[in-house]
Amino acid sequence: MDRRNFVKNGMGAMAGLALGELITLAPAAALNYRPVQEGKQRKVRNDYRTARRTTTVCLNCSTVCGIEAFVADNKVIKIRGNPLDPNMGSHMTCAKGQSAPTINDYPERLLYPLKRVGARGEGLWQRVSWDEAYDDIAARIRRSIASGHPERVALHQGRSRIDAEINRFLSAIGSPVQLNHRALCSSNKRAANYVSLGETDWESIDAERCRYFLNFGANFYEAHQGGLHLVSRVVKARFDHGAKLVTFDVRLSNTAGRSDEWHQPFPGTEGAVALAMAHVIVRDNRIDRAFVEQFVQPGLATIGSWLAPYTPAWAARQSGIAAADIERLALEFAAARPAAVAFSNRGTGAHYNGFNAERAVVMLNALVGSVGREGGYCYGLDDKLSASRYPQPQPVPPAPTIRTDLEDPPEWPLANRWQKMKVGQIVYDYLRQGRAKLDVYISYTLASPMTWPEGRSTTVEVLKDESLIPFHVCSDILYSETAHYADLILPDAAFLERWGLDIRNNLELQHYVMLRQPVVQPPGEAVSFADSLFEIGRRLGPEQARYFQFGRHQDFVRMQCSKLPSTGPDGRQFKDGFAYMQHYGVHVDRSAPKTFNVFARPLTAKALDGSRTDADTGIVYRTNDKGKEVAVGLLAGGVAVRGFATPSRRFEIHAPEITQVASAMAMQDDGMPGYRQVPSHRNLPADRFILTSFKWNVHTQGRTASQKYLSEIVHDNPMWINTATARKLRLKNGDWVEVTTYRPSSGTDADQQAYRGTGAVVGSARLRVFVTDGIHPRVLAVSNSLGWITGGRAAEGRSGLRDQVAQQGLEASAAQAYGAAPMPDDLNAGVWWDRARGGRGNGYNINAILPINPQPLVGMQAWFDTVCSLRKVAGPA
Repeated sequence: MDRRNFVKNGMGAMAGLALGELITLAPAAALNYRPVQEGKQRKVRNDYRTARRTTTVCLNCSTVCGIEAFVADNKVIKIRGNPLDPNMGSHMTCAKGQSAPTINDYPERLLYPLKRVGARGEGLWQRVSWDEAYDDIAARIRRSIASGHPERVALHQGRSRIDAEINRFLSAIGSPVQLNHRALCSSNKRAANYVSLGETDWESIDAERCRYFLNFGANFYEAHQGGLHLVSRVVKARFDHGAKLVTFDVRLSNTAGRSDEWHQPFPGTEGAVALAMAHVIVRDNRIDRAFVEQFVQPGLATIGSWLAPYTPAWAARQSGIAAADIERLALEFAAARPAAVAFSNRGTGAHYNGFNAERAVVMLNALVGSVGREGGYCYGLDDKLSASRYPQPQPVPPAPTIRTDLEDPPEWPLANRWQKMKVGQIVYDYLRQGRAKLDVYISYTLASPMTWPEGRSTTVEVLKDESLIPFHVCSDILYSETAHYADLILPDAAFLERWGLDIRNNLELQHYVMLRQPVVQPPGEAVSFADSLFEIGRRLGPEQARYFQFGRHQDFVRMQCSKLPSTGPDGRQFKDGFAYMQHYGVHVDRSAPKTFNVFARPLTAKALDGSRTDADTGIVYRTNDKGKEVAVGLLAGGVAVRGFATPSRRFEIHAPEITQVASAMAMQDDGMPGYRQVPSHRNLPADRFILTSFKWNVHTQGRTASQKYLSEIVHDNPMWINTATARKLRLKNGDWVEVTTYRPSSGTDADQQAYRGTGAVVGSARLRVFVTDGIHPRVLAVSNSLGWITGGRAAEGRSGLRDQVAQQGLEASAAQAYGAAPMPDDLNAGVWWDRARGGRGNGYNINAILPINPQPLVGMQAWFDTVCSLRKVAGPA
């Protein structure tokens, strides 16, 4: 039979797809372009007064704000902030939050389970029933368990926010292989906080009372976890009492542009600047002596000797920032103590030396005594969904005892030291090397061909290879680049259509939790991923099924809420904690005081019962329930206090465990946050540059480009280049260049672990030039999140009508799912940036030519170390 006669084509045909029918879904390059038929889009006037209001939690970025959704005729018509969210505190939301309703009625939503029937990556699919999909997955997992290799079942997640649910599923199987993207995001920052404070992976700056902000590479005005909430408090501090904001960044970001001072360090030298500032603060005795002597390790004399070589003049040679400015800023910062904060993010951490650079920045807070103080570098004590506070349905499966190189690579021993941060960027290459074997690979909201370094080469090559990934299940809400290489696609519910508890660090320094609940039903047959996992678990066999007898995801969350109060803050009574959360959406635990000066809190009589104090170190030890002696406090000023949750119960500038771990790896490390230049940047030739990437405030890597409202704001990503550099290369705005990237060189350090340090070419891209003074002369910058091959017409930059028959089918499906009038196809003429219509197009995926490059020990991706060259070309390829 001629396949053209029975295969439906394109996402527009999805809604009309009958059980057993075939559909072809291919990247944009393989789809026929339909000419635009201009027409007026329908405008709807909504009456918000009659709309149903439901609280829930946004997931268009990692900030996860509490929101209120307004629904009319089963359609989300408005989003605003939930003022009960202590971080939010108002009805304000960002553009990403306002765009959330567009997700529910994407014209290109996945509606049914699809099974691959052609070659992997060909894009030929058959609609199957959920029973068939679940049974197929369960049978394959059962075979892995029966063969004694449960670890050959892996789950690779993007930003899921259902970690407990995923962990239960894998633990029931016996597999430890829960992979994530943490090493591509923020693992150095989190590791630095754990080493220094021991308490948390993310600080909660008391920004409203702060008087001096030293910002090392954090673009919190547009792209920072909790950025929206931090910005509102920083703005208030600057307006109310003239707080100063100083930013170090290679690029004039929105944050840098709104700062009182912006300084451009050479990439990877932020740690050197922080060390020189520490040198000045200690040299001039601008420290908080009482805090340092009682609560900081090592002692002041050792710190002073260690910092002696790190002078402002030395840092000026490394960074290019004037020594006088470094000295001046250090003294200004110290003068504002304790209401002074030094903080960082990926601009500092995403380097070969990023772990120590992050530690050096955090150290500045300890020297001036701003750690845990009002207006200072504060932190919460319980920013996790712990099972003791949020109990899970019983029984709970035991944690797997197996380990694999895939989820616990021995080359990066600190990756999983404090939490499961993994080293996600090496997963596909490790599979190719045979370091691990898989039977079943489950991906969830991952988009790794788009967001991974070498995503369009290494990632895609492995995803296509059935000998390396025999069976790939992908759960997503749209036909992503990862879904294109799957064997089975499970249509997921969007975040406004599913359940879950969520939590973040509270800038008001009190524990809180939020409820994500459905505000509308998912379209077609889409099912939330958690419910899919629970149903698969029930089909695995009696041993595994017993962990999933509680019911659906809603029932799981109901149990998690069982210890929450049933009386609201306004005195209103509810049936239980779950009903309380359904109404308010947020619970703030106000029974405990805010976590100021928590390190100095005296230990309770219960904590001291049966304890002993080491006479030499002053550390208070107590035997726990497992019979192990653990440090619980510190003797300070003759009083047993809590201290910090580090091995020494002190803020650790010197971390002996770093030395121990490095020594086991045959690496030399004195345990101090010293500075080492990025090996690839040494003696950089005049015709080489450092390529960096950045985020816009309307995009979140693999999550937002398919939303037309956001992509029409930012859909193109020209390459930023300094004016003086452009002049030397005879480039002007709008010119095209070819950028070629190289693998990191190995350098000469014996302890260098640069991944595949060969200096070989990674790839090339042709990009349009944007000439500006707002970037370092040796740096080129291209934003990420753009350049999709597949993912919907907004992401792909394609305008045009769906097939008329399929369009009617989609509208009928939408009307059935939402109870609303047929929705307009605003992607018909609305994608005005389509190149075929004379627009700028959908940009370029810069991650495709960035090398896999984990830094030592922790394994975070060194995104901003990439060396490149460029040449002028006539235009795009």
